Amino acid sequence: QVQLVESGGGLVQAGGSLRLSCANSGPPVSSYAMGWFRQAPGKEREFVAAVALSAGNTHYGDSVKGRFTVSRDNAKNTVYLQMNSLKPKDTAVYYCTTDLDGDSNLEWIGWDYWGQGTQVTVSS
Repeated sequence: QVQLVESGGGLVQAGGSLRLSCANSGPPVSSYAMGWFRQAPGKEREFVAAVALSAGNTHYGDSVKGRFTVSRDNAKNTVYLQMNSLKPKDTAVYYCTTDLDGDSNLEWIGWDYWGQGTQVTVSS
């Protein structure tokens, strides 16, 4: 029912920027938070960022603090991930996720729906 669709991935040189978007293409629903995880080949899925949709408070993984910014546009049911100062280690598939019932954490527990992912590749 909830269908999350990511966009904005692509190729970028180290030091460059990308902006990812995630929108719910399904029926409108109330969500407590939306987040971003990423997964590189052979590695575990890693928390990137999350935003509470009401208060707007944010959380970031240690590896992206100071470089990435997560924001939301509640009117558009869309969350964004602005990625600056990209590094080759940021190369991964980035997944959008939503918490519908307020039980999520900064790992992978409590997130209810996931998008299909968008590839981000950072060249050196």
